[in-house]
Amino acid sequence: SPQVQPFLPQWLAQPRRVQKRIKDNLCPIRDVPGIHPRLLKKLHMNGIESLFPVQAEVIPAILQSASNGYLMGRGGYRPKDICVSAPTGSGKTLSFVIPIVQVLLDRVVCHVRALVVLPTKELAQQVRKVFNVYTDGTGLKVVLITGQKSFAKEQEMLVQKKVTGYCSLADIVVATPGRLTDHINQTPGFSLTQLRFLIVDEADRMIDDMHQNCLNQIVKAAFQVENDSGSNMLFQRTKPGPITAASSCSPQIPLQKLLFSATLTQDPEKLQQLDLFQPRLFTSVYSEKNRDGTETEQDTNNKYTLPEGLSQCYVPCDLNSKPLLLLYFMLKMKFTRVLCFTNSREASHRLFLLVQAFGGVTVAEFSSRLPPNERQRTMKEFEQGKIQLLISTDATARGIDVKGVNYVINYDAPQFIRTYIHRVGRTARAGEAGVAFSLVLRIQERRFLRMLREAGIQDIKKHPVKGNSLKPLVQQYEGALCKLEKTVK
Repeated sequence: SPQVQPFLPQWLAQPRRVQKRIKDNLCPIRDVPGIHPRLLKKLHMNGIESLFPVQAEVIPAILQSASNGYLMGRGGYRPKDICVSAPTGSGKTLSFVIPIVQVLLDRVVCHVRALVVLPTKELAQQVRKVFNVYTDGTGLKVVLITGQKSFAKEQEMLVQKKVTGYCSLADIVVATPGRLTDHINQTPGFSLTQLRFLIVDEADRMIDDMHQNCLNQIVKAAFQVENDSGSNMLFQRTKPGPITAASSCSPQIPLQKLLFSATLTQDPEKLQQLDLFQPRLFTSVYSEKNRDGTETEQDTNNKYTLPEGLSQCYVPCDLNSKPLLLLYFMLKMKFTRVLCFTNSREASHRLFLLVQAFGGVTVAEFSSRLPPNERQRTMKEFEQGKIQLLISTDATARGIDVKGVNYVINYDAPQFIRTYIHRVGRTARAGEAGVAFSLVLRIQERRFLRMLREAGIQDIKKHPVKGNSLKPLVQQYEGALCKLEKTVK
């Protein structure tokens, strides 16, 4: 029987293609239409002379959707929502930072006009840093709310109470979902009724059930009626609907959603929940179509693109040899700047203690066990090359831009393809080269390879390591185990 084809809405079926090959398709910043001279100067000062393909496509699209100022869309119409699906390390952050800062340059009164929601504190800090660089000297205020400061302190950063009422101290808010929801519900005067841009980064994770509630709350808060003495009634938003004579006489601030992800779901039902308006999809994740409209065989399943400079290998092994393999790579093969992933905090911690007890490798752990300031310090030392091996969990490392990772080692083979894509995407960023090794138990091997094959990943090489290579490490390893047991007791 013929397979039932899922019906894809037009925007998913015919996205705007973005060149995959980052390095061959750089676009000089002068050639990207519409960037404000002030921001061009900032880009230059930061050593950015050209933009990645994703940035060169998306920046003008966002700017165009606000070409009449942020109060209305182009030609008075509501601007289309934008989805961007592009590999890790292809420059998604700058693609929204530049246009948002530019659109808000002319604002007179401070209101929350842009809200960026990210799944982890580290990601939020990273994005705030980039915003700070480009808002510096503009008078625009960026506030980070991730629960690192006390709730009261964050409230003071967001709003100020005056005789006339509350006024906003933030133009751009960068937040994690939990803390944001708390402020929407509990901070008097924190208003999203003037929100113009809602940016959801790592969108696939944010669409998952646990954060869906957060997105619903943001939208609800954005369309809330303010009970001011009528002063705001002029700009009161109505829920988007057909344009009527009444709705077109008062200018409405449109709320535009911008979604970014390396693994943006293709599932129309999930995207339906986001309630997108005439969305446009920009993607560098695609398959080639033949003239007759069929897809070329090898590419049918290419749902994900991996960074170009990435080589992938897997090592079949058994449970006992895993720690030895890691030590072998570090000490005998002299790997440096290695980011190593386990499937749990406990596993990360145990492995860290074990490598430490063995000696000879500068090692650190990176997990939610540690306070954020310690995580930042660790990250810095890793980037400076003082730490050779960083052992981490997925939650902590997702989306983080770590400078100069040479190797990613999957100590525990990932169970889901998305996890694999995000882990290996920590290396080979921005067109550099990198290697990913996965330690795969023999019983997992078939499933692991099938998972990659189904995602259209063909080019992973088997890299067996002979038992003899590990023998010289065994004695010292057993010593380290004894040492550990004593400490644990």
